[in-house]
Amino acid sequence: MHRQVLIQNAHVVPGNGPELPGTDVLCTGGVITAVGPSLAAQADPSCEVIDATGLTVTAGFVDAHRHVWQAPLRGAGADMPMSRYFVEVLGAALAAMSPADAGRATLLGARAALNAGVTTVFDYSNATHSPEHTDAVVEAFETSGIRAVVGFCDPASLGRATGRVTGALSILGPEYGDWDTAAAAIRRGRELGVMVAAHVAGPCVRRLHDEGLLGPHLQLVHLNAVTADDAKLLAESGTAVVVTPTVEAVMGHGGSVYGRLAEAGARPAFGVDVVINNPPDLFEPLRDTLRTARLATGSASVPPSGDLLLAATLDGARAVGLAGVVGTVEAGGRADLLLLDGLGHLRGDRAGAVVSCVTASDVRTVLVDGRVVKRDFALLV
Repeated sequence: MHRQVLIQNAHVVPGNGPELPGTDVLCTGGVITAVGPSLAAQADPSCEVIDATGLTVTAGFVDAHRHVWQAPLRGAGADMPMSRYFVEVLGAALAAMSPADAGRATLLGARAALNAGVTTVFDYSNATHSPEHTDAVVEAFETSGIRAVVGFCDPASLGRATGRVTGALSILGPEYGDWDTAAAAIRRGRELGVMVAAHVAGPCVRRLHDEGLLGPHLQLVHLNAVTADDAKLLAESGTAVVVTPTVEAVMGHGGSVYGRLAEAGARPAFGVDVVINNPPDLFEPLRDTLRTARLATGSASVPPSGDLLLAATLDGARAVGLAGVVGTVEAGGRADLLLLDGLGHLRGDRAGAVVSCVTASDVRTVLVDGRVVKRDFALLV
């Protein structure tokens, strides 16, 4: 049962308009019901009140691509090339994972994400390769308190996910397997009304367009070799695109194409991807992208740092099929919120400071669906 929560006197970064200093956020039944000054009169007498004086409230971060089951392998692949990753991680480690292991690993990964301010994760779940593994993964997400979109290996698993844990399809992709099989899976996902996620480099984009397979139902990850012209096709079709800049850099995928996609209007989102060589938060991809963009422009202010925050919130929600559900701090959306410390001395806008300066250690309190899952730097789940 959801308890009403009133966050008082916060500096709100709504994600869909000007920042709001000295603002309250009222959450009722898991939904944001009001955002504005002095909302105490609208709250129930039994409402939980959180004093957010000096804190920054943003929408919870959306990690649009992560292999959550790899959480126990954190740090095991600092110098691991893709050739070894396929053999040691997607081969030996995955094959040795029992259903119970898959559940424990997923729970660990979900908690690490929540602790870092990720309230929604798209789990490209290689671990859902049997009904028993799938049940364990879904149960772990339900227990964790996080919002999850689970990319299942098998369409038959879609019925297992409901409520805060929803389903999608994860496929090998047209560049790493049989084209006809991938195309059939993409069409099937569109018929079922679910997102279909695939790893791609980019050469397949033109053919996907020509065969009518692009669209909001399709999520393409990485795209390091996509051309500017093909990026426009992705933008025009509304295809979801996700980049994982830090992993792409250290594992030899190539440079991030965030800028190329953004210039085409494709609204890229961010993903952690794997934690074998990467921290489990989105602050690092945000800063990595900012640095890369500033090096390209030679400017100290272009692009504006605050603009990138949308990739971890509003655009992330679009990329996982949850547009209008999460990703902003506005009435009617689900109450997935971050309370960030360390910026209370700033009088102006704070979105840019969140991107350029905040780390996971500044995530003070986290709400998912109106439930406090982290309070004063301590996880409660």
